[in-house]
Amino acid sequence: MSQIEPVSVNVRKILKSKLPTTKVPGFIVKYLEHISHQDEINLILSKFRDLYGTDFIKATLHHLGIKLTVYGLDELPEGHFTFAGNHPMGGIDGMCTGLAIHERYPEQSIQFLSNDLLANIPNLLPLFIPINKVGDQSQNRSLPKALDEAYHSGHQMVIFPSGTCSRRVKGKITEMGWSKSFIKKSIESKRDVVPVYFEGRNSNFFYSLSSIRKMLGIQSNIEMLYLADELFKQRNRSFRVFFGKPIPYTTFDKSKTHQQWADWMRLKSLELAKKIR
Repeated sequence: MSQIEPVSVNVRKILKSKLPTTKVPGFIVKYLEHISHQDEINLILSKFRDLYGTDFIKATLHHLGIKLTVYGLDELPEGHFTFAGNHPMGGIDGMCTGLAIHERYPEQSIQFLSNDLLANIPNLLPLFIPINKVGDQSQNRSLPKALDEAYHSGHQMVIFPSGTCSRRVKGKITEMGWSKSFIKKSIESKRDVVPVYFEGRNSNFFYSLSSIRKMLGIQSNIEMLYLADELFKQRNRSFRVFFGKPIPYTTFDKSKTHQQWADWMRLKSLELAKKIR
């Protein structure tokens, strides 16, 4: 792959582009630079600027001292699957899950469904089908075609159908509801679906901030500003990820709606937590 242009995170420039007529106080800029780990992210982007895709993920996880133990993946047969998993953390979980799948199927590339914030990292572009959840929604016009091409390709599809990381609901850390599109696409492309469960959680601060934000009626998910901070809090930790048996796409018949099958698959993922000991 040809060398890409170097990229770096610059909070001050981002704020200026998003709020061109607003003067943001310097102390707020400094705070946002701190919680976004601007300097350390730029160090990683510089250090691994010549690595792409899963090579970039592997180097980043090693840099952070992250260790992963994988269960059940080596028991899966050859084939092209939709890997549908929980999304407890919003960062480490996706990187670890994707890398594990790639190492099991090294001859096949993986494709993530991701928002455009992650897809803005050029080193990860080979892995992502971007979904623009902020900004110009016209960028999504090509999404249906991109999805069809990915599902009908030889890639391993890695999907987090909740679309967002877990939150605290009634005092319990809870995986959010799953969207149904992966069911429809797996049927159309004749892909069996593998349930995945990643063991992990964010900090109490993250969940408390989310709860307070909702209590105050604030619609904007301000806690998402802290996801980079949550990622770096996981430094030198060990995680476990569990893979279930493939569920044939023919299982998803008309006895349930696509949404009901998605809800059923969510429970299949969460049931894998029972293997934790």
